[in-house]
Amino acid sequence: MKNLLLSITMLIFGQVCLAQVVPNDTVPLGIVTVHKDPRIDMLGKKMAEYNAAITYNNNRTARGYRLMVLSTNDRDLAMRTRSALLQQYPDQGVYMSFQSPYIKLKFGNFLEKDEAERVKKQLLSQRLVPGNIYLVPETIEVKPDKNAPNPEQ
Repeated sequence: MKNLLLSITMLIFGQVCLAQVVPNDTVPLGIVTVHKDPRIDMLGKKMAEYNAAITYNNNRTARGYRLMVLSTNDRDLAMRTRSALLQQYPDQGVYMSFQSPYIKLKFGNFLEKDEAERVKKQLLSQRLVPGNIYLVPETIEVKPDKNAPNPEQ
């Protein structure tokens, strides 16, 4: 008795519950129409451009030089020196790292040793940095040339 009642209930429930109702039978069965927002295409294009730019820029490193301008355990001195360098030279990078117990401050991305020496002399003459400045060979970031063709294109 229970099985018969369960079977009848399942048949009635299966007929009532339809996944999709086609109004007025205007659309043939088996065809699905998708209405897509055009902003999705724009978002996909922007994401592709962003990914290409990241890939292109991440590979832009080279062997070069940075200036070790400060190695101290005084955090306030390191922050003051960093802000003074950023104000005076906003186009150059200032890299702060902590190697216990010292805070090390490195400055610039120089491909040529002569250019690094020239900036070192400028910094010493301006007295922006307390103490000595050392030239350190390091892997640096190279900014891509704006006029050069993009290899992704």
